[in-house]
Amino acid sequence: MEKRVYGVLGISSIMANWNADFTGYPKSMSDGTVYGSDKALKYPMKKMWENEGKKVLYIKSMKFSEKDGSLVPNSLKERYENIFGVKDLKDAKDSKEVLTNLMSAVDVKNFGATFAEAKNNFSITGAVQFGQGFNKYDGTVAEEQQILSPFRDGSKDSEKNEEAKNSTLGTKVTSNEAHYFYPFVINPLAYKELVALGVTEGYTEEDYQNFKRTALVSATAYATNAKEGCENEFALFVETDPEVYLPNLSEYITFEKGDKQNTIDISACEKILNEMREKIKSIEVYYNPYTTKLVSEGKGVQVYNIVTQKEV
Repeated sequence: MEKRVYGVLGISSIMANWNADFTGYPKSMSDGTVYGSDKALKYPMKKMWENEGKKVLYIKSMKFSEKDGSLVPNSLKERYENIFGVKDLKDAKDSKEVLTNLMSAVDVKNFGATFAEAKNNFSITGAVQFGQGFNKYDGTVAEEQQILSPFRDGSKDSEKNEEAKNSTLGTKVTSNEAHYFYPFVINPLAYKELVALGVTEGYTEEDYQNFKRTALVSATAYATNAKEGCENEFALFVETDPEVYLPNLSEYITFEKGDKQNTIDISACEKILNEMREKIKSIEVYYNPYTTKLVSEGKGVQVYNIVTQKEV
């Protein structure tokens, strides 16, 4: 692929929990700023690829333990052997075979990998790199819900407790509303050395289109209990010449809550891009016109409905 791509992906979360910390509350910084990690964005994409039958290496999969029959996660070695049909990773004839297999997995091809198994030690920097997705809505509040279980606590200690005669209580934590904006960059030259080694053809236009297709819908498609209410609401794709280096574009996008429609303003971002117009191949913006108003100068920008994917 003879270009770089810079962009921003926006995720809305309405009475949902896009990315929880270990306490169950929406992940936040020490100053209270709510954010989502890059892992939270990559996981729905990987899950979507897996559901489509593509090879995805770095995703949790389970097996029954041979020792006691309990359900346990696969190790990295076992996951590799399962998806690539290898009986034993130790039997691989050389590292080139392992590297070639790794680069055929769609998640590794996009996001890279750290792989240290059976005398194979690789660190692959992915062509696609995400920043952290900061919430741009200042009215975000965590909501804690009490949930009643249909079962009592069946442990021995609870039998002595009078409260064990009642159902147990659980807790579900959501945020009332949050709007995360993730910056990203795609650098096809990240695999230049691997191309020279003959283990991959590099990051191709087909790879980019597959990433783009998935990035536009995967959050909406991934409707678990905590993620129902999380949707793709915005995307910006800026295709440039290979030697162009742009700043974090999410810093130049603002979000404002409205009574009927919210507002996403990309005009400050466009000022930067207009100064480099001769080195920019295309600018595409996707947003939800049913919930959001887009503020844009509109010069040379192709605007699409993120729900229907049709040009506005």
